[in-house]
Amino acid sequence: MSNNEKILISACLAGVNCKYNGGNNANEKIKQIISKHDVILVCPEQLGGLTTPRDPAERLGSRVITNKSQDVTENFQRGAEETLRLAKEYNIKKAILKSRSPSCGKCQTYDGTFTNTLVNKPGITAELLSKNGIEIIESDKFI
Repeated sequence: MSNNEKILISACLAGVNCKYNGGNNANEKIKQIISKHDVILVCPEQLGGLTTPRDPAERLGSRVITNKSQDVTENFQRGAEETLRLAKEYNIKKAILKSRSPSCGKCQTYDGTFTNTLVNKPGITAELLSKNGIEIIESDKFI
């Protein structure tokens, strides 16, 4: 990553308390990247209108369902679209996103059974960004 390119980053990875449980997924290596690059921090769930904290959610086929069986697919789609709009506005070519998230997971997400079972299905936001030519880098690469 060159120092002058803008990077989109999941806000929870920067220490922003936007995770479903009100916490974050702060990552020191990602914080170092933030200190050296122009970044845009996003939480697609919040951009989609969900509150923090909020009920845990997982992908169930093409839907996103909470552990209380509430369908929040529309919120996740709205957040993905808003994230893409920001990426286009700032000419973002790369995004570092939270692994396994129903929004941000690049390759795998939890299957909707809330049993910690992973499936090979991207998160809603990661899928949309990738379809629009944005390179997705999973946060697990920085552990």
